[in-house]
Amino acid sequence: MTRPARILLVDDEVPIQRAVAPLLRSRGYDVEVAGTGAAALKMFADHPPDLMILDLGLPDIEGTEVCRRVRSTSALPIVILSARGSEADKVAALDLGADDYITKPFGPEELLARIRVWMRRVLSEEPADSGRVTVSDLTIDFDRRRVVRGEEEIRLTPKEFELFAFMARNPDRVLTHRAILKAIWGPNAVDQPEHLWVLVAQLRKKIEIDPAHPRYLISEPWIGYRLATESAGPAGDIE
Repeated sequence: MTRPARILLVDDEVPIQRAVAPLLRSRGYDVEVAGTGAAALKMFADHPPDLMILDLGLPDIEGTEVCRRVRSTSALPIVILSARGSEADKVAALDLGADDYITKPFGPEELLARIRVWMRRVLSEEPADSGRVTVSDLTIDFDRRRVVRGEEEIRLTPKEFELFAFMARNPDRVLTHRAILKAIWGPNAVDQPEHLWVLVAQLRKKIEIDPAHPRYLISEPWIGYRLATESAGPAGDIE
C-alpha cells in the first residue's frame, strides 16, 4: 500500500475531533471525521477506510449498531473510543465485532500504539492463520503445536496451547471471557469462567518473565483478555 492509511474517526464531540484528528494526521494517516452514525455509514460505504475509531454515544444511531452494520460486510479493525466504561458496554461492543476498546479519558500514545498494531495487521501480507506466528520473543508453531523462546521450547499442556494459539490468532484484540470459553471448551462452558482463570494463571507461569506483571496475556478487568504485541508508553490523557 503506497497511499497513507485511511482512518475514519466517528465522534460527535468537537474537542475529541480537534485533538485526535490532528494527532493522527501528524503521524501520516489520512483522517476523515464523521459526527453522526449515519454520516459514518455513508462515508464507510462510499470510501471504505482501513480502520475505524468509533464512539458509542452518537446523537442518531447507537455506536454498537454502527459497529454491527460495518462488521456485517467488512473485517476492518474497529477501535471503540468511548466514555462508557461499564462491563456491559464493553462486552456488548466486543461481542458485536469491535476489535479493541479504549475508555475516555485516554493517553494519546496508547491510542497511537493500538492503531499501529492494527495497521500492521492491515498492511501485512502474511495470512493471519499461517503456520507460525511470532509475538515479541515468542514463536507459536501451529502445525507442530510448539511455543519457543529463542531456541528453548516452552512445554505447554494441550489446553494451554489451545488457549495461547487462539489468542495468537487474534493478537491485540480484546476477547471476552465468553468468547474464549466457547472457543476452548465449547458452548456449554460459557458460564464457567473459573476454568479460564485457572488456565490463564497456568499459562502465564510458563510464558511470562514475571507472571505477576504480565507482558503478553493482559487482563481486561471483568471483560476478558488480550494478547499484547506492543506496549504503550506513558502520556497525558485526552479528556
